[in-house]
Amino acid sequence: MDIKTVPLTRLESDPTKTLTECADSGAILVVELPDRRLVAIQSLEGSEDDDLIDELLASNPAFREMVAKSKVGPRKPFPSG
Repeated sequence: MDIKTVPLTRLESDPTKTLTECADSGAILVVELPDRRLVAIQSLEGSEDDDLIDELLASNPAFREMVAKSKVGPRKPFPSG
């Protein structure tokens, strides 16, 4: 898998173009922040199994609490258009 590094300013100047290029190429996009830290962005296919939710449920009590609270609360519809 390819990795492409870009400065934050490029992502800020045209986020749609930059993220679309990442999604289309399948490359991992590494964004360099002004303080030299790095953030990675990776596209995911809708059909890919993502085990993040399972990992959060297994390892994060605050996330489990949030999910439990959500299950018992009333559902709000998504805003339309």
